[in-house]
Amino acid sequence: MTDEDDRPSVVSVSRDDDHRFSKPVVDEITLIAGWGVEGDAHAGTTVQHRSRVARDPSQPNLRQVHLIHAELFDEVAAAGFAVAPGQMGENVTTRGIDLLGLPTGTLLHLGADACVRVTGLRNPCQQINGFEPGLLRAVLGRAEDGSVERKGGVMAVVVTGGVVRAGDDVRVELPVGEREQLAPV
Repeated sequence: MTDEDDRPSVVSVSRDDDHRFSKPVVDEITLIAGWGVEGDAHAGTTVQHRSRVARDPSQPNLRQVHLIHAELFDEVAAAGFAVAPGQMGENVTTRGIDLLGLPTGTLLHLGADACVRVTGLRNPCQQINGFEPGLLRAVLGRAEDGSVERKGGVMAVVVTGGVVRAGDDVRVELPVGEREQLAPV
């Protein structure tokens, strides 16, 4: 394997104009600053996730873009689950980045122009078991200190728009100053 094979990259991109659990893989997505993925049901300046809209539709949308690391698919495959890009509802599937270890506010530069700011962890819900029974347990774990580990990816907002495609490089820009650990959003 060469160094180029190890570079952080986009494996796949997905979007769906309806609120379904899985999103179909597409050739490219267009990110719009302050909005999200063009043509995706979760795009908008205020929350779009149905349960959050029901509680308070005026909340800011901190979940414009959902990113999952392809390494999670490898991990759950070892436990007998077959999950492919887009099937867990993510917009961007990456490889070579410890998404869950990033601090809040990290900038991810996707491809030539797009940039998203990581806002927090995806909080996996019971719908995951509707996709594949038992999968929720595989994406939730326990850390050594007994706390819950959420492995279902991270959420972000779009800082700079642009087109993102499979094969694009990803550049990580950590925040300056004190770093805040990711929490569910």
